[in-house]
Amino acid sequence: MKKIISKVFALVAIAATLLSFTAGSPAGGEGFEIFVNGKVVLQRFNKEVEVVKTLNLNPASPNDKISFRYYHCGQVGKNRFVTVKNADNNPLKVWNYADVTTGDISCTVKDLLSLQKGSNRTFRIFYSSSELPKGRELVEIVFGDMAKK
Repeated sequence: MKKIISKVFALVAIAATLLSFTAGSPAGGEGFEIFVNGKVVLQRFNKEVEVVKTLNLNPASPNDKISFRYYHCGQVGKNRFVTVKNADNNPLKVWNYADVTTGDISCTVKDLLSLQKGSNRTFRIFYSSSELPKGRELVEIVFGDMAKK
């Protein structure tokens, strides 16, 4: 009887360990990915989304495409907005994106640089949707020595 009980406890311990690894998977939680020209440059999932990273795009071409993919429990959000703010947290532009079942939110380096005022080359990117109405800062994008084109 003791052998059976110890085997059951061992099985429960193994199952709990396996479940702890799958509970943090991107498919079931909140997260986002950022791409430059189709290449993943930043991924954040679950609790990591609360930590804002700085992405230095130096060098960058004005035609480089920056894409964002946000996951709400594996689903694409509804009524999605991206707000671009400057380093002082002042809004520069708000983009609204259509409701789709798949797809990225995207802009070009040129789109961001057209918002540039003075020598400021820092842009803070915020995402909001029906599922995330208060929004979340995704990333701070900094352009190094690139001249405004």
